[in-house]
Amino acid sequence: MAARRRRRRLKKRTRRQLQGWGAAAVAAAVWAARHWSVVWPVLVAVLGAALVGGAGWTLWRAHHLAVSQDRAWRVREEARSRELSMAEVDALSWQEFEAYVADLCRRDGCTKVVVSGKSGDLGADVVGYLADGRKLVIECKKYAPHRSVSSQDMQKFVGTARPERGADVALFVTTCRSFTKAALGLAVRQDIVAVHRDLLGSWVKGARLETLFPLNGSGGGTGRRPPG
Repeated sequence: MAARRRRRRLKKRTRRQLQGWGAAAVAAAVWAARHWSVVWPVLVAVLGAALVGGAGWTLWRAHHLAVSQDRAWRVREEARSRELSMAEVDALSWQEFEAYVADLCRRDGCTKVVVSGKSGDLGADVVGYLADGRKLVIECKKYAPHRSVSSQDMQKFVGTARPERGADVALFVTTCRSFTKAALGLAVRQDIVAVHRDLLGSWVKGARLETLFPLNGSGGGTGRRPPG
């Protein structure tokens, strides 16, 4: 019984609300008919504003979509371009790869660049000096693209780059696509610039060496002048 009463009260309240809204709509229509000369300019202005706003939003949306598509296309083309240039790097032997990295350093203004070219090099395949005098030490790993640099590889480099070689700036450069999470975390903590395949591709395509430094680790170190 209580539920029925609640339902009846709800129906009555709903009918009253509908009747009120209907009466308000009728009153508004009557007022508009009596004052049409005042209403129609306002109505036209509102409709015009709505049309202009809708057209503007449509144009903005189309522009935004075009910009997004263009940006995505440029990213894809840049990645494809890097891969095309990296195909030549993939064809190098590990000795040729070390020499090629040394040439990139010279291209970007490094001096006294030396290539080890042998195993047991104490984590220094390439050694040189930046234009501001900081000592640069690079470990080069010629790995297949699908591989990852392990934390063991990074630990060996960390243990020799600065303690043994006195690096101000230390780079770990590889042709594979990634570093393991542990290896990358160690690189960040020890201020090692981890250069994976994509970053190497950008370097090959003309990015300056210094622009790679902030991308993993600060690339800092105290200034030092090369020995005379």
